[in-house]
Amino acid sequence: MGLDAPPLEETAVKIFNVPNMLSLSRILSVPIFIVLMLEPNPIRALAAGVVFSLASATDWLDGYLARKWGQVTKTGKLLDPIADKILIMSALVTLVEIRSDVVHAWIAIVIIGREFAVTGLRAIASSDGIIIPAEGVGKYKVGAQIVAVLSLLLDYYLANEWLRALGAAALWVAMILAVYSAVRYFMRYWSQLDS
Repeated sequence: MGLDAPPLEETAVKIFNVPNMLSLSRILSVPIFIVLMLEPNPIRALAAGVVFSLASATDWLDGYLARKWGQVTKTGKLLDPIADKILIMSALVTLVEIRSDVVHAWIAIVIIGREFAVTGLRAIASSDGIIIPAEGVGKYKVGAQIVAVLSLLLDYYLANEWLRALGAAALWVAMILAVYSAVRYFMRYWSQLDS
């Protein structure tokens, strides 16, 4: 280790800070969510909804605490979006299986495909020295995805037409925003390449 390298304890504190642990907890909640939905019934769907709600809350909380406490780290910048994507993707794939009347496979593929495409684009842009900041539309997309998943899980529990309609509408909004924000990411990248 070089003379300028921080002590191991200091590095561990930076990596294992509260915001990063919240992101990690979001990743670790995914297997619990999946196990609950392997053989779904109304009670298990409700429990999966609670797990998904708590995990989704950590998405907001980890970013807030990282900024407030000055604990924004490279590890956090990596963990946070990975945790978000794994959580949403697992929920969408699960819902395709149990709620195919509302969550069609092609909709899930569009949303999941967008995540891979934008992540790949941002990695390529970064290797070219171009930083593409997150789109503001992305927050609305994530919000719509959370509303869709929770509504459809609660509908599975309550069998409520209103929740099913809300979940379906939120899913369409999420898909439209996903495509729209992906187009904006690609346009921003190409415009910076030309300049």
